[in-house]
Amino acid sequence: MEKQKPRVAIQGIKASFHEEAAFKFFGEDIETVECNSFKQTFEKLQNKEADYVIMAIENSIAGAILPNYSLLMNYNFPVVGEVYLPIQLHLLAYPGVKFEDIKVVTSHPMALRQCLDFFDDYPHIKLVEGTDTAACAKRVHDEKLTDTVAIANALAAKLYELDVLERRIESNRTNYTRFLILTDMDNTEKIKADKASLCFQVGNQVGALAKVLNIFAEHDLNMSKIQSMPVLGKRNEYNFYVDVEWNEQQQYDIAIRQILKYTQNFNILGEYVKNDSPPAP
Repeated sequence: MEKQKPRVAIQGIKASFHEEAAFKFFGEDIETVECNSFKQTFEKLQNKEADYVIMAIENSIAGAILPNYSLLMNYNFPVVGEVYLPIQLHLLAYPGVKFEDIKVVTSHPMALRQCLDFFDDYPHIKLVEGTDTAACAKRVHDEKLTDTVAIANALAAKLYELDVLERRIESNRTNYTRFLILTDMDNTEKIKADKASLCFQVGNQVGALAKVLNIFAEHDLNMSKIQSMPVLGKRNEYNFYVDVEWNEQQQYDIAIRQILKYTQNFNILGEYVKNDSPPAP
C-alpha cells in the first residue's frame, strides 16, 4: 500500500514562501493545502483536512507576527519543528517583456517594502499591493500582463513560467523568516528535543519575570526568544512567549519544575529539534 504524502496547510498558494519553507522542512514529496489565512490553516488541521501546518512566526526585518502567537494559544496544537528560510525576492515578468516596458509592479505589501531601495531609481513605476507574492506572479502569467511585473521567489518564476528580469532586489540581503511546524496529537513522535516554545504569565510584582529568567540562566538554558502580548480584556496582564535551548535534557526538566512555582497558565507549546542557525546571505 502506497504511503500517503503528508498534507501541509500553508497560508497562500503554491510557490509562496510558505510552500518553499514546507519543501525545505519536509522535502518536495508533500501535498500542499492552500489556505486564504493563517486561521484557515489551523481549521484544516483541526478538521483532519491537513496533517501539518507551517506558519511564519517572525521575520528578521519586520519582527514577530503577533496574531500568529494568539493562534498558537487558541488552537493548542503542538509545535514539532522550525525552519529558517532566506527571503530572496526577484522581479518576474511575462516572457518577452523588457524592463523598459514596466509601468506597474505588484506584490505582497511586505515584499514591496523590502524592495523600496531598488525602485527609488525608477519613480515612474507604480507599486501596487497584492494579497500574496505567488498570487501576483500567477496573475502576471494568467493575464499575460506586458506592463506589469511581480516580486516573488524563484519557485514562483518556475511554476508560473515567468522570466527573471532582476535577481535579489531586496534591500537587506540578510532577510529571513522563521516558520513553525505544528501538527495534531496523532502525528507527534518521541524525539530527542533540544528546544522548546513556552508560554506563561507571571504575577504583577517587582522581579516576578526576572525570577523566571534567572532560573533559565542558572540551569544553562539559552533563551533565544522572548515576546510579550497583553492578555485580552485584562489590564496589566501579559502572556510571555519564550523559546529556550539546552544541551542537557535534565537541566531543562529541572528548570521547568522550578519555573512552575513562579508562573500561572504555564504551557509548553512544543518541544522539538533546533533548526540550523539563521542562514547567511
